[in-house]
Amino acid sequence: MSLVRAHFRVTGFVQGVGFRYFILRQAFDLQLNGWVRNRYNGSVEGVVEGPPEKVKEFLDFCRRGPAMADVQELEVQYEKPQGETSFRIRETI
Repeated sequence: MSLVRAHFRVTGFVQGVGFRYFILRQAFDLQLNGWVRNRYNGSVEGVVEGPPEKVKEFLDFCRRGPAMADVQELEVQYEKPQGETSFRIRETI
């Protein structure tokens, strides 16, 4: 099975609205691996790895965000998979 890795950054009103936990739940439901974290500049950054069609579905959730969020932009860069084995929330940077 081929896997892809997407490094993403979400900007807009995406902190203080449960965005990371929303993303964690979507990754769990889709059985994807990676991580997500807040950045001090107000954005949310993360990495997701899995089958291409599930990663695409996950990124669609990132574009919408939870009900209280206002996503302005989703930037995605595809990278070589690194073998992530779980999905977790990381420390803010």
